[in-house]
Amino acid sequence: MARYAAITGWGFAVPERVMTNAELERIVNTSDEWIIERTGIRERRVVGPGESTSTLASEAGRRALAQAGLPADAIDLIVLATCTPDRPFPATACTVQANLGIARAAAFDIAAACSGFVYGLSVATSMIRSGAARNVLFISADVFTHYINWNDRNTCVLFGDGAGAVVLQPSDEPYGQLSSVLGASGKDEDLMAVDAGGTRMPATPELLEQGRQYVYMNGREIFKLAVRGMSDSSAQALEDAGVSKDDIALVVPHQANLRIIDATAKRLGVPMERVFINLDRYGNTSAATIPIALAEAADQGRLNPGDYVLVTAFGGGLTWASSVVRWGRP
Repeated sequence: MARYAAITGWGFAVPERVMTNAELERIVNTSDEWIIERTGIRERRVVGPGESTSTLASEAGRRALAQAGLPADAIDLIVLATCTPDRPFPATACTVQANLGIARAAAFDIAAACSGFVYGLSVATSMIRSGAARNVLFISADVFTHYINWNDRNTCVLFGDGAGAVVLQPSDEPYGQLSSVLGASGKDEDLMAVDAGGTRMPATPELLEQGRQYVYMNGREIFKLAVRGMSDSSAQALEDAGVSKDDIALVVPHQANLRIIDATAKRLGVPMERVFINLDRYGNTSAATIPIALAEAADQGRLNPGDYVLVTAFGGGLTWASSVVRWGRP
């Protein structure tokens, strides 16, 4: 059995449609200046007709396979992190399997909201290290704009849609995920949630009229808990991996809010020059933010084989997660 699971391929996909802050100014009482000052977001991508979580996930997966130089039929497991599946069931990972022509590979979804990439990377890595899988396609994808009330200026300015994917393969050398710190606080689940549509609160005409099918959040409390959760779990992940912050080539945080990222970097003592930011162009794509950022960083030459990267996230649940990853393959 392999001791490690190296990341040998990566890719991402976002919708073609760009929604700028100027467009939001015409929908709700907000301004480009206010959005940029409070969030750092300038534009986001929004799905159009024919686009869904599975279409974005499939395209990101296709690009990751091509980058890895691996044929689809070599994949024996597909894991998809999402909290916006195509349907309540079957798992959207099964739809991706069919779309990519990957016959008979196991496929399942996991849900950890915006922390989904780090959670899922831990699951996929464990499957390889245990010998249960050899070549894993791990995708994080969300279409969060379907859960947005476009009349709520507190949430509609934040989110976008997208997908990012990585291919994981066995390695005897220390590449891939070197540490994993996962956590949750279920007692705080109501700080950010979508109420209607599940078995606890099935979607009724009355609830839909009340807008209970849309995401809501307590931004002030989320901010404090996010900074604490990301910075504390990052410090633990560094310690567990035996890597210092000075060894980290790049920090890739969940792209939710520039203020959260800046505050987390300050607590970690990492200069913003070593923090990757792309939320200005994509907004918060939930579980997809980190793999999209990793793929862009690699494509731009900011991540090279052998580099240590710290990934950290915080999301609904409440969940938080951090990992130290050694990039590329031996």
